[in-house]
Amino acid sequence: MFVRLPALRLLATLLIALTAGMAVVQTSEPAAAQERLERKSILQLLFGGGQSQKAPASTEAPRTSRVKQPARSATAAAPPPEPKIEKLENARKILVLGDFLANGAADGLSEAFAQAPGVVVVDRTNGSSGLVRDDYYDWLEQAPGIVEEVQPAIIVVQIGSNDRQQMLVNGEREAVRSVNWLAEYERRTEQLIRILRGGNTPLLWIGLPAFNSSVMTTDMVAFNGVYRKLVEKSGGEFIDIWDGFVDEEGKFIFTGSDVNGQQVRLRGSDGINLTKAGRRKVAFYAEKSARRLLGDAAAAGVVTLDSSSFPEIFMPPPPGENTVAIMRTLPVAMTDPDLDGGSALLDDMPAPASLVRSPRDMLVLDGVLPEPPEGRADNFAWPRANR
Repeated sequence: MFVRLPALRLLATLLIALTAGMAVVQTSEPAAAQERLERKSILQLLFGGGQSQKAPASTEAPRTSRVKQPARSATAAAPPPEPKIEKLENARKILVLGDFLANGAADGLSEAFAQAPGVVVVDRTNGSSGLVRDDYYDWLEQAPGIVEEVQPAIIVVQIGSNDRQQMLVNGEREAVRSVNWLAEYERRTEQLIRILRGGNTPLLWIGLPAFNSSVMTTDMVAFNGVYRKLVEKSGGEFIDIWDGFVDEEGKFIFTGSDVNGQQVRLRGSDGINLTKAGRRKVAFYAEKSARRLLGDAAAAGVVTLDSSSFPEIFMPPPPGENTVAIMRTLPVAMTDPDLDGGSALLDDMPAPASLVRSPRDMLVLDGVLPEPPEGRADNFAWPRANR
């Protein structure tokens, strides 16, 4: 059976069109896609069949360039610790005695003098001790041996925060701050001060701070009054830290200024214990007096210590010992220098200001004008003075 000529021409035209289209498609595809496709014959394009088989997958894995990242540490590198300063053999010793508050003061003082080779802080505190429970720890019995062993240049004491409890006096239990309780407490405090000042060693007694409990704070105020009176009587120095742990109204605070003036947490959540910044602040009050007493020994660059490194330590003597009558002068009035008598002789002192009326007082109180100077236009005196 023969195919007609027009049909053959139509078939040839279709074949040419299909061939041109395939060429366009093949040239538009990427070279990699052309390599993956199997080319088909003209008969397969016209009549189908001859399904192309998939090109075998490449056994070689694709290469990818990866840059190896440096391993990151879980935590940032901590700064290297400061080198520990070696203390001199004859370094001056600061002996710290007392309860848990004194233990914090010892930590703060150790930090304050960490860079001073000529100063060593000796901590002999007992956290649960006090002056009431001498059956637990008797400071009056232990203090002489400690002082003899350490041979301190300065003694720092802070005690009393554990003393809010009954005291056994003459076989009877006395309530806190009762008459008998206070009498016995003052006796024990005075005896401890006498022991510590026996060798004329400078004594710095740090007062107690406010606490979160108002009742406890009231007791601390009373205890500080006892300490201040007896310490100053013995020639020691009472260091008042109260204002550093209260606000402008005198109320307890958890957060306040540290030694650098920054707002930090000073007290623990219980309202009793001190944070590291609070302990450093307590020590800061005693540090100023300690540096004054130690002189050049408290400097950071000390290499050797001799007698010239230490100032002449002066503590005020107890009342009644080598005291001289002090002559006091009256204050000078800053508002009226003419009243101080600086330009007059001793027997020509002006009358007190209250007895002399100024021109203003005469005008306001009496309505009297002062006499005008002679020769002025408003001077109507007659007869006029001869010119």
